[in-house]
Amino acid sequence: MPPRKRSGLGKGLDALIPQTEKPIPQISAESSAGVLQIPVKAITSNPRQPRANFDPIELAELSASIREHGVIQPLIVTKGEQLDQFVLIAGERRLLASIEAGLESVPAILRESNDQERLELALIENVQRADLSALETAEAYRQLSDEFGLSHAEIAKQVGKSRVAVTNTLRLLNLPPSVLEALAKGKISEGHARALLALPTAQSQAAALKTIIDKALNVRQTEELVRNLSGEKSPAPPKAEPVPEIKALEERLRSSLGTKVSLKHGRKGGTITIHYYSNEELDSLLQRFANED
Repeated sequence: MPPRKRSGLGKGLDALIPQTEKPIPQISAESSAGVLQIPVKAITSNPRQPRANFDPIELAELSASIREHGVIQPLIVTKGEQLDQFVLIAGERRLLASIEAGLESVPAILRESNDQERLELALIENVQRADLSALETAEAYRQLSDEFGLSHAEIAKQVGKSRVAVTNTLRLLNLPPSVLEALAKGKISEGHARALLALPTAQSQAAALKTIIDKALNVRQTEELVRNLSGEKSPAPPKAEPVPEIKALEERLRSSLGTKVSLKHGRKGGTITIHYYSNEELDSLLQRFANED
């Protein structure tokens, strides 16, 4: 495996456009400040592009904007295997929208990168723009982990996330195909999917999925369903605090009797509960009540 190149990647998109670089070969006469005009036919898609789906409506809107104003933010490309051929690193939506808008060339910045960096840079751009779905992000993390040997902590540093966030996102890939398909199609949210991870088997997760979809459960209801299926008791609701007057009466009784006293007061009366913690304490209370009679 070739040595990994890390410089700048953890800094996000700002690091993709360095202040000073070696001279870039001229692709056309129209270039300034390191930005080249590259024919769209000379650019091939990034094989490591983590994003699998592009919303056609959003793409059409971007295309209309590009047709009106041009491409405002340059794409990022690297050299291809053949002369005058380039591989896209970041900006696939802009490239597709530019083609749809009828542009023959697009502004781009040329950057040297290896296979790993192509994935990392594409992932950084999409994550920072919140463009990736949870599954697309998880799959990109998996590639960085399995194919390039990066630890969860290293991935987290590269994409500006916490290690826990990376680990939890990767765990989504442990769900059965039926749950992953429902998540990909938007039938359930990432919150639903995370809740299902608490169930021990793929069968129980698939069964719970059916209940979620059939009953249109929200995430909180799904968490309750998972607790029930796991045999866990739901957390007891917090007890309401007694009003100050009732608390004052409890304190008076507690001080007078020398033991814990609970008072429940209603509109038509209530109950007093006197606690004792030994037979001797019970005898003392009974004797006291008898003497007061």
